[in-house]
Amino acid sequence: MSRRRFLWLLSAGGASAVLAACTGTRVPLETPASTAPAVGTAPWFKDPAPFIVRGTAGLEARLENMDGLITPERFFFVRNNSVSLDVDVDGWSLSITGDAVPTALELAYDDVLAMESRTLEAYLECAGNHRAMFDLVNGQAAEGTQWGTGAVGNATWTGVPLADVLREAGVSDDAVSVMLIGMDVDSPEAGFRRVIPVAKAMDPDTLLVHGMNGATLPRDHGYPLRALVPGWVGSTSIKWLRQIVVSTDQQWARNNTTSYVLIGDAYPPEGQADGKVATTQTIKSALALPWPAELDAGEHRIGGYAHSPAGRIAAVEWSDDSGQSWREAQLVGPQSRLGWARFEFTWDAPAGRHTVMTRATDTASNTQPKKVPHNRKGYLFNQPVPHPIHVV
Repeated sequence: MSRRRFLWLLSAGGASAVLAACTGTRVPLETPASTAPAVGTAPWFKDPAPFIVRGTAGLEARLENMDGLITPERFFFVRNNSVSLDVDVDGWSLSITGDAVPTALELAYDDVLAMESRTLEAYLECAGNHRAMFDLVNGQAAEGTQWGTGAVGNATWTGVPLADVLREAGVSDDAVSVMLIGMDVDSPEAGFRRVIPVAKAMDPDTLLVHGMNGATLPRDHGYPLRALVPGWVGSTSIKWLRQIVVSTDQQWARNNTTSYVLIGDAYPPEGQADGKVATTQTIKSALALPWPAELDAGEHRIGGYAHSPAGRIAAVEWSDDSGQSWREAQLVGPQSRLGWARFEFTWDAPAGRHTVMTRATDTASNTQPKKVPHNRKGYLFNQPVPHPIHVV
């Protein structure tokens, strides 16, 4: 489906018209109730009521539930590769091994808590956030869970810099890569894992987190310990962390060879990967409204969120004429270096069916692009999203 036809369908019949016209895989933005886990069998601990349930893969946040910069834990999205774990911390330990570590190190939970911690505000986003838009906007369906705009959240995180733990282990100067491995043995590779270069591991903002929003890290978010790699795709921030392997060679695993890899004509393979490995996130913005939204005619104060891995958001623009003209929105409240920004604008909404789009620019002059090359698994979509709104 062409972008022009998508916008026409939105104007004429809303999101339902778009979905009815999509060819190939149908892409619902709401998971049918019949596909959601039965009560008492869900693979997470938190109440799913405020979320869009994405089968057993996770819980997508509704941005309209949020009214501040910090996402409350009860509204923070969940993405699992099997189920959330209930870990007995008394039997838990973190091991640091590998040929770049002279002597293997093992830390108990109290050992981690005894190390100097820092707290930072940072957004966390699934690599597949906005994936459904590859089909809805560009007419090219992508594999994977069809996330809308809510696989993202912004929190304060408290933890120990990974660099401090690696120094404690005596990591050698010739270290090249660091593999983070989770306890979720029912996930791929019997423990979800990601590899990061040693330079990213030694970044002072890369944390081993034991606290979220001023409280102990919740089970759904990785208790007792998770990684936090700000600005990188969420799969890098491994939950329920149990092992770190530091190597003098580049390490390869499922999640940097065949999964979390941009596969397509625009992405030549690198190393053992089938394409370009998805690492750094992309600049995005989205309205904090239901999809599709319904409003009364008249003046409304519309809000949303924007974020970038390259730093603070400098500006957000909005359009109600399919991107033919743009007006500047107002950035609201403080904005941290690694967190997201809230924006607002006033719209005098006339009756009818409309699409509203937003476009963010960061302080490094990165702006959301007009078009994103397709990749098979639908990672890193960040075109301006045409949001359908019915004004009655």
